Amino acid sequence: VLCVSLTLSEVGAQSTKACARWCPLNSSCVNSTACRCNLGFSASSGEVFTSPSDSCDDINECAPPTTVSCGKNADCQNTEGGYHCTCVPGYELASGAPIFRNENENTCQDKDECSSGEHKCHNSTICTNTVGSYACHCRRGWVPKPGFQNKKNTTVCEEVSFPTWTPPPGIKSQSLSLFFERVQNMRRDFKADLTQKTMKDLIVSLDDLLKTPGDLEALNLSSRHQTATSLLTGLEEILRTLGKAFSNDSFTFYSPGGTVLSLVVQEPGSGNITVGQSHARMLLDWAVAAGAGKSDPTVVGILSIPNMQKLLSNSSLDLDLEKKAKLEECYESSVHGAQLRLLSAVNSVFLSNTNTDKLDSPVTFAFSHLPGTQEQKEHGPREERICAFWKHDGSNGGHWATSGCRILGNGNDSTTCQCNHLSSFAILVAHYNVEDPKLALITKVGLSLSLVCLLLCILTFLLVRPIQGSRTTVHLHLCICLFVGSAIFLAGIENEGGQVGLRCSLVAGLLHYWFLAAFCWMSLEGMELYFLVVRVFQGQGLRKRWLCLIGYGVPLVIVVISAIFAATYKEGYGNALYCWLSHKHGFHWSFQGPVTFIVLCNAVIFVTTVWKLTQKFSEINPDIKKLKKARVLTITAIAQLFVLGCTWVFGLLLFDPRSWVLSYIFTILNCLQGFFLFLLYCLLNKKVREEYRKWACMVTRNKYSEFATTTSASSSSHSQTRALRPSQSGM
Repeated sequence: VLCVSLTLSEVGAQSTKACARWCPLNSSCVNSTACRCNLGFSASSGEVFTSPSDSCDDINECAPPTTVSCGKNADCQNTEGGYHCTCVPGYELASGAPIFRNENENTCQDKDECSSGEHKCHNSTICTNTVGSYACHCRRGWVPKPGFQNKKNTTVCEEVSFPTWTPPPGIKSQSLSLFFERVQNMRRDFKADLTQKTMKDLIVSLDDLLKTPGDLEALNLSSRHQTATSLLTGLEEILRTLGKAFSNDSFTFYSPGGTVLSLVVQEPGSGNITVGQSHARMLLDWAVAAGAGKSDPTVVGILSIPNMQKLLSNSSLDLDLEKKAKLEECYESSVHGAQLRLLSAVNSVFLSNTNTDKLDSPVTFAFSHLPGTQEQKEHGPREERICAFWKHDGSNGGHWATSGCRILGNGNDSTTCQCNHLSSFAILVAHYNVEDPKLALITKVGLSLSLVCLLLCILTFLLVRPIQGSRTTVHLHLCICLFVGSAIFLAGIENEGGQVGLRCSLVAGLLHYWFLAAFCWMSLEGMELYFLVVRVFQGQGLRKRWLCLIGYGVPLVIVVISAIFAATYKEGYGNALYCWLSHKHGFHWSFQGPVTFIVLCNAVIFVTTVWKLTQKFSEINPDIKKLKKARVLTITAIAQLFVLGCTWVFGLLLFDPRSWVLSYIFTILNCLQGFFLFLLYCLLNKKVREEYRKWACMVTRNKYSEFATTTSASSSSHSQTRALRPSQSGM
């Protein structure tokens, strides 16, 4: 035994001498000069190290590039000298254990925080378990408080309340006051679980107001439109707010008064949704309805109000610039607003998304026409269906507008359109006013007066023998041309059917001929004036047959050539608005060209004759009073201005028909041309006045007195000594 003990002691002593004493923590010695790190640790110099300065540091098995896999819904957790796996938040092991070693032991499954009571939802919300988490959403009839979002872990809600709605300022109406009293009673008695009943009561109250508006109809136009705007915006806000009290629900309510509400409330989704009822249907994208970043249930609704048109009657239309430019190009005239008729109910659209001025994707509508509007659908010339929306414009209430909307298709009973914004919509029939009503009235009254005066001029030139001569022949035919042209103009200038047919082309051709003939006779009048004043001692003017050949032949040649041109291009005489020359292919220059030439020539003659007359007055009677000389020259100048057609200079300067100043000046001067001709060539001519006196005495069966005869004879002999005074000779 003693020998064995001694042997073992000797072996142990030798072994102790072979192990290194300096091996650091988390390591073991290999021999007397080397150490090795324990499992889960490593040294910077390698697995076995010989330097006493080395240390064994923990290996992070979870750091990339990782060689450890914990499996789905789990995370790797590093420990001192090792690691373990845990389920991610919202998950737990089926066994309930807190950790596991590797993927093979992974049994992580969703944890129901709501049933386990581990959620932190506010007592105003309901906890809903989700995969790996939970959400807190508002109770039915509750909405998130300002600053909170629904379906978040921190959501805090409050009960839906009836929004405050006040009457429009400055509107004094007993009917409107009674309506808002009922609204205030609804707000006071409102309960979230009775939201649907409150909506129905609100719509019935609205119908009662619109069906029997009472003193609302006595309000001025601006106040009625302001009331309509207040009703539409207020209803949108209230129905949008009350709709949030619903949850994944929808309903449609038909009021006894005709108003229809269609409401859909759903969770935000993707794709398109269709909402509608008998008056209107709407197709839109869910993303548009919900709005960006919204997690609340989405509200989509349409309120169709047929009786709202009573308050919106006689409203104006604001055409966008592109639409107006197309209309003016089509009708070749400026557009002065439109007269409107409603074909559909006024449809107010509201969504959860309140930022609807510019939508990411357009919304498509199908609006049904109201019963009893069949006769209004067959629109006439200058009329078309438009898809319009009610645009608020501050204190004036609002007006219809078309920007951002376009019609996709028309049917007998409905119209489909598309808009890139939302508001209150309706289908209208717009009758465009392509002429100024005041200017049209001036034209009709002025031409009617001119026709009467021209007829008197024609009779005078035919029956009064003392004034017969070459100038009277020119005046006679000038008045005949103006009379026939003006009569055709009054009777048939407007293209009632909107289509250029045979009647319209014939009227345009006749107007072209007779007005060109009138200008040709004006040019002949200029030539007669030239021969009379400038070349008074160098011979007479043109003979009658040459006057007629030029006066009627030249315009005939121009019209025939123009008619051949129009037949070749199948357009020229007539347009969608008037039976006159079209501006296409420059066809209107077949009239404006000759007119411009004649007016310019006559303007030169006008200046020349007035200058010559001034010289002759000075030569004949140098002592004439300045005032009388000015009067004579003024009357002569005015006479020549109208007879020579120099007032058409305003027409030639009228490049833009929207220039209302030039339009009014041109219309007034030329519509009264017949009146001025009668005044200057008949009433201011002493010989004509004498004949009128004779006719008046013959009608009243009185003889012409010797005194009148003596006076006339003496005046006639006295006038011969002053033959060049236009105030007495009729020049």
